[in-house]
Amino acid sequence: MEQQQHEREAGDTPPVRLPVSTRAARWLVLTAVFVCAACGLLYELALVALGSYLLGDTIVQASVVLSVMVFAMGAGSLLSKRLTDRPAFWFAIIEGVLSLVGGMSVLVLYAAFAWYSLYQPAMVAVSFTIGALIGAEIPLLMTLIQRIRRQEAASAAADLFAADYVGGLVGGLAFPFALLPLFGLLRGTLLIGAVNAVVGVLVVLWLFRGSLSRRGRVLPAVGLALVLAVLASAFLLSGKFEVSARQALYRDPVVHAQRSEYQEIVVTRKPDGSDTRLFLDGDLQFSSLDEYRYHEALVHPAMNGPHGEVLVLGGGDGLALREILDYDDVEHVTLVELDPAVTRLARSMPELTGLNGDSLDDDRVDVVHADAFNWLRDNGDRFDVVLADMPDPDSVSTAKLYSTEFYTLARNAVAEGGRMTVQAGSPYFAREAFWSVGQGLDDAGWERTPYNVDVPSFGNWGFFLAQPRGDAPEVALPDSHPRLRFLDERTLAAARVFPKDRRATETEASSLLSPRILDYERGAWQGY
Repeated sequence: MEQQQHEREAGDTPPVRLPVSTRAARWLVLTAVFVCAACGLLYELALVALGSYLLGDTIVQASVVLSVMVFAMGAGSLLSKRLTDRPAFWFAIIEGVLSLVGGMSVLVLYAAFAWYSLYQPAMVAVSFTIGALIGAEIPLLMTLIQRIRRQEAASAAADLFAADYVGGLVGGLAFPFALLPLFGLLRGTLLIGAVNAVVGVLVVLWLFRGSLSRRGRVLPAVGLALVLAVLASAFLLSGKFEVSARQALYRDPVVHAQRSEYQEIVVTRKPDGSDTRLFLDGDLQFSSLDEYRYHEALVHPAMNGPHGEVLVLGGGDGLALREILDYDDVEHVTLVELDPAVTRLARSMPELTGLNGDSLDDDRVDVVHADAFNWLRDNGDRFDVVLADMPDPDSVSTAKLYSTEFYTLARNAVAEGGRMTVQAGSPYFAREAFWSVGQGLDDAGWERTPYNVDVPSFGNWGFFLAQPRGDAPEVALPDSHPRLRFLDERTLAAARVFPKDRRATETEASSLLSPRILDYERGAWQGY
């Protein structure tokens, strides 16, 4: 009882001189906690998003970033115990450094990826630094709250963590719904760094100025000014930086670049106009020099049979449509493309319309912007031909498009006597992944025939021609096929041959619960 009375009496007089009431001071500190927590979570999400954009594997990137940061937060908390004698000063310093490192993190990591190929070690270093600085905040904030009004540790911790967790909630929701749409990843992170610096440093410097020496006030203030100057300069120059860094990633000049809601879209073109290339999230989709090889191999074997109604899953560039529409007896084509930005570009950019022949504007074509997996779930129509022209399964979001469940849904969309062609990657560079697609088709009730052709921009590339249970389909051209530049019967006969280094391997199919991701660096199939 005497101890509790002593604590109440001690709480009547604030241990430090404050420019506002005790209640207002606590509110300001908890507001700073709220803002700093939101900024901290935004830094984490920015690093995960950047890794996913650049390397594709969201699960690995999220796991590495979050685990390194959580570990570093523990290390930072331990180290901050030595700073609690001057909590206001050190909190201002830590927030200034955190604002600079967090705000510049995307810029630094993008530069490490574009120019030095050092993304992974740089990402670990940046994640650890940000985590350590975030971890050092809590002990110092706890000390500052107790300096305002002493209270039981459990009560102070409850207030502190409540503000921290609510800030995390707001930051987490702001990232996809406000920050990315309004500012983009690079500018948005720089802006968050500035907010973090202003709130984290100014609140403490103003509120606890009575407990700071003149030097203790001047140094953080000067540091804040420098941090804001660096972040503002980076914000103003971010456009030029992004253009330079993006160009460093591509061999030819970039003639179009944008980040849509779903991906980064880049078109490059040789100065002499001889080669136009489309990249999605850094992955080559086609080269105008040899794309006809890929699209002829994808489309025409499946057209050897009924083909009045055709479904194209993916293929928003319109190049597969160009091949399909060469058949006069095609009555209707449905193209399901996730990203409207891709089809808009394919309809409007002269370099692309010249390649696809304005196929997206043909009267026989209906374009649907939807996720192919979900569209197939709701689809009630049947098609004579289905073409799965999907991006490679290098992330969890695209892995579902190569799953047994996806092929089961696709089988339900095929009319009697219908066929499906699936682009399945390279049986040479990603042998295990290629044959896993075949296993997925087997498990989903298809009979399938593999074939592979040479597309110089990609290397050896493989496909599966499939039809519902029965005999394995013959890979051949229709009798009335249009004039082709690459594909003929001799080429298809050779395409059905798989040399020893490309022959079938025993591998499991990908599924929704056990997705398998293509690791480009190792050319291997990575399971989860």
